[in-house]
Amino acid sequence: MSTPAKPHDITVPFALGKSATASRILAADDQPHILDAIEILLKPQGYRIDAVRSPELAREALATEQYDAVLIDLNYTRDTTSGREGLDLLTEIVSQDSTLPVIVMTAWGNVELAVEAMRRGARDFIQKPWENERLLTMLRTHVELRRALQQAERLAAENRLLNVQGLPEFIATSPAMAPVLEAITRIAPSDANVLITGEHGTGKEVVAHTIHALSLRKQKALIAVNTGGLAEGVFESELFGHVKGAFTDARTDRIGRFELADGGTIFLDEIGNVPLRQQAKLLRVIESGEMERVGASRGRKIDVRVISATNMDLPSACESGQFREDLLFRLNTVEIPLPPLRDRREDIPVLSTHFLTQYASRYRRLIKGIDPGALQSMLHYSWPGNVRELEHTMERAVLMCRTEQLQTADLGLASQRAPAQNLEELSLEAVESILIRKALQRFQGNVSQAAEALGLSRGALYRRMEKYGL
Repeated sequence: MSTPAKPHDITVPFALGKSATASRILAADDQPHILDAIEILLKPQGYRIDAVRSPELAREALATEQYDAVLIDLNYTRDTTSGREGLDLLTEIVSQDSTLPVIVMTAWGNVELAVEAMRRGARDFIQKPWENERLLTMLRTHVELRRALQQAERLAAENRLLNVQGLPEFIATSPAMAPVLEAITRIAPSDANVLITGEHGTGKEVVAHTIHALSLRKQKALIAVNTGGLAEGVFESELFGHVKGAFTDARTDRIGRFELADGGTIFLDEIGNVPLRQQAKLLRVIESGEMERVGASRGRKIDVRVISATNMDLPSACESGQFREDLLFRLNTVEIPLPPLRDRREDIPVLSTHFLTQYASRYRRLIKGIDPGALQSMLHYSWPGNVRELEHTMERAVLMCRTEQLQTADLGLASQRAPAQNLEELSLEAVESILIRKALQRFQGNVSQAAEALGLSRGALYRRMEKYGL
């Protein structure tokens, strides 16, 4: 910017590599001619530029888009020179993503502000009017460094994924699971709260265990709680503990699940089925990082990462007043949606072989493989209960098999697809499984409503769902 920036004035000291061609840059400055100069300089080099004129617009852009670097001015209000607006914005950006390079733009000779910006985490600074070559070199360097750091983090997480001892089997080879694997490797090392969504039986608990095992908290406990299965009367005691004498049966002090998870991770399964009154108490603990045992007069600080899971459409539940929107915002810093098994059929052969090996060993059965016809039956089946149903099917097949290969008849899939008009030909368990499946479909996976329609307690329905692989 030593002269008015025009396309024919730009001299590039070296060609930008492919890594920079798709780079997205956020530029924030209250002076339109500065933003125009940045766009004129950078767009011909393959950069994508988002230009904003205030810190508020910069915050909005950062909340909705991913950037490879940020260029920010330090002063936005007319006649101010303190740099406070820009420094505050810089601090927020660095606290949210320390790998995102922020380059500050300062007026000529304002060294003190530049030093303070570097102290707060700015990666570099450039003075106005800038030299075009220096700005291009600076951007290329920091963008490539960021991408190298991101790649190193992904590789480290992937290596840990392969080497962690005692990690639940995480089998995913289909293209539909690629976004899930990428999300796990990206967010596992952080402390971000994670919401895992998907139908019953898609493997949400396995994903939760994998995230914990790849996190910096892996040396501490992962405490899993089926929140949907907790009766309202024991909810607080189970999660937060109680002191002796807090209620009639409280004969001794009891530590709750959140305290057990202190320093580690708590996994709140079936979070969508938590009653509204208990949602408020859960929100208070997650927001404040402080919990209180039932009957205690003082709270205590806890350091817990929260991973939750649900098969419900929580945004719709918020609209209908069944779920608190503020709690949802706290839970889903990152959301990982899991595809149903019918959308990842490429994984059926490897999953079924894995379960065959597991259960053949457990029950000491000499079974060498799966008949091609049986495998075709599995590939064409809809698997409403997803991976959990496949696992239960393979366990049953191992027990029923009379040959060295699993046959189609051993799977029992025909009876699982039997129409309602043939109920008299089915076993009591098959009928019960069909009725439960239909009730869950009717209420879109809401276990509480399905249980009420079936005349069961929520806990009783959960036990039957587990029994039938639902």
